[in-house]
Amino acid sequence: MKEFSKEVYLKWYEDMTMWRRFEDKCRSLYLKQKIRGFLHLYNGQEAIPAGFTHAMDLTKDSMITAYRCHIHPMAMGVDPKRIMAELCGKATGTSGGMGGSMHIFSKEHRFYGGHGIVGGQIPLGAGIAFADKYFDRKAVNICFFGDGAARQGSLHETFNMAMNWKLPVVFVVENNQYAMGTSVKRTANHEDIYKLGLGYEMPCLAVDAMDPVKVAEAAYEAIERARRGDGPTFIEARTYRYRGHSMSDAEPYRSKEEVAVHKNDDPIELVKHRILENGWATEAELEVMDNKSRDFVEECIEFMENSPYPDVEKIYEYVYAQEDYPFLDKLEN
Repeated sequence: MKEFSKEVYLKWYEDMTMWRRFEDKCRSLYLKQKIRGFLHLYNGQEAIPAGFTHAMDLTKDSMITAYRCHIHPMAMGVDPKRIMAELCGKATGTSGGMGGSMHIFSKEHRFYGGHGIVGGQIPLGAGIAFADKYFDRKAVNICFFGDGAARQGSLHETFNMAMNWKLPVVFVVENNQYAMGTSVKRTANHEDIYKLGLGYEMPCLAVDAMDPVKVAEAAYEAIERARRGDGPTFIEARTYRYRGHSMSDAEPYRSKEEVAVHKNDDPIELVKHRILENGWATEAELEVMDNKSRDFVEECIEFMENSPYPDVEKIYEYVYAQEDYPFLDKLEN
């Protein structure tokens, strides 16, 4: 694995501060009704995509996740301007403005969603891995899901098949502790979600996901295991989200004091501390990077504002692959 050098830490800091500001600006745009529908923010969990993409081979590995999906594709190389446009339903978005917040997608960067169905991406991640193995691509799929999705029956079916066929996939539960708004301790007889892998003799472990180094180390070992043909690993990435489940979440299940305590483990502050501690940058130099991130997010908004909405005529264009599908004839009448 690439070393955790000065350059890596500075890139992490630049990326993670931009991701945080991007999400904060999305919250503002939602309140202005420029983003509609649902909006699930990622604040606090930034160390996970930072660590995983450090360990991945971005020329061939792929990623799939749930609906808290704005930051993962940025980490994979997708243009944040196009993501912002998609969030606001503009034609320049990653899905032509047809997907919105929960359905970011990029075939070019092998980012396969953004899925609104809870746990729906788990079997799809194994399916992508099956294709990688079938075509001998030597590629690995990283399949993310939340702690609430770990309760889905499809997880067990997928784990069984993935181990039986030794599929090149790394399953990652982003355990931010509350699913939508109910803690793991209230919905399961155990709090160590990673132990679900034991029933399938799948290598499994928990990792402190507020630290990108620890995430990267666990990710690299799992990815290389999969690439060798030894099958999947199940990682429980223990993290914490600083915002509610979605914009409609009043957060009655936790106190402001609890959130404040967890902000002491802010992954961005951890990265900043190590940079300063090692003398890799000064406070003034990091402030310049902060301002750069702030300006770039404003550029994303400007790009979105100057982009058109999709033409109404395209409303059925991405629904049916068959051009002469019978239903389309009835639309004219």
